[in-house]
Amino acid sequence: MRILLVGEYSRLHNSLKEGLKSLNHEVTLVGDKDGFKNYDVDIPIGSKIFNNTFWHPISKLVNKLTGINLIALENAIRFYKILPKLKGYDSVQLINEGGLKTYPKFEIFLTKKLMQQNKSVFLLSCGIDYISVKFAQDKKFRYSILTPLHDDNTHQAYYKHILNKLKPKHQKLHKFLYNNVNGIIATDLDYHIPHIGVHNYLGMIPNPINCDKIAYTEPSHQDTVTIFHGVNKTGYIKKGNIFFDKALHIIKEKYNDRVQIIRTENIPYDTYMKFYISCDILLDQVYAYDQGYNALEAMARGKIVFTGAEQEWLEYYNINKDTIAINALPDVDYLVKKLSWLIENPDIRKNISSNARSFIEKEHHYIQIAKSYTELWNAHKS
Repeated sequence: MRILLVGEYSRLHNSLKEGLKSLNHEVTLVGDKDGFKNYDVDIPIGSKIFNNTFWHPISKLVNKLTGINLIALENAIRFYKILPKLKGYDSVQLINEGGLKTYPKFEIFLTKKLMQQNKSVFLLSCGIDYISVKFAQDKKFRYSILTPLHDDNTHQAYYKHILNKLKPKHQKLHKFLYNNVNGIIATDLDYHIPHIGVHNYLGMIPNPINCDKIAYTEPSHQDTVTIFHGVNKTGYIKKGNIFFDKALHIIKEKYNDRVQIIRTENIPYDTYMKFYISCDILLDQVYAYDQGYNALEAMARGKIVFTGAEQEWLEYYNINKDTIAINALPDVDYLVKKLSWLIENPDIRKNISSNARSFIEKEHHYIQIAKSYTELWNAHKS
């Protein structure tokens, strides 16, 4: 099968590509490398001119003064130029309903062209999209990335990018895609739950993790437990990092030399990975029901991860609470209690670490996930 994967977030399509190639499929990945993460792609489509050191500040100023996004325009032009190469594929998969990172009207125009020259087109629900944002805005989750905004309207500017998904222009793109693709696939429960009952929704396929590339390491048996809290400032509010910060302040006072706390902000990816690999406990995010890529890869390495592990997740995978990951809640006392429990019980840390790796191998193995995709694509092909 010839497969075209369009867009890249958090290495999802790279891991899927590796699984598909192991099954002897021909795969092409087109994407913008996901910013500083610089993921591998076969055909790069991200902005080069207006994202470089000289022009980027100018493009930001133009956007502020006129509302014109030069990077979005360049993204559209670059994708249009490579369209002649993107034809004759059996299955095409778009990573998101805004995966080309341009204006909605250009997304529609370019996706129409893509559909005309390929057999079947599928759409992933991962990252923010209309359905999941609307579900959160309507407070249908117990908590979500929009909870801080619901609690404090002064965060409005911070949420501009997310709330844009609810505007009429993006809704037009959303409706076009949902009415014209062969089907929509969610990648975790945070996107699956809002899609239940939605027209053209095919179900959830968990994120693929290449376990062959990620080495498992047993947690340290030393008396000192290392806790890592890597903060990306742009996500500080929506990920609930403030609750981790407050909990860590208490933990440091309570345990002093029994814990090593590493907290970073916006550090280069290579530096981040050094801290990440050396820790015993990783603090990922609060406002989630399921795990994203950062958490899943950490679990594959044997880290004990505070992340989304809600009751819906436990029931979906038929597992017991606090045996594979720790459900992070927007509750400082709760987080302190869970961290204290782990610090004081090395055998429990060891068991969770081993269970986490086994869970990833069973439920997220990249080759098995690739098989699930091909089966679904074939069942719903044009």
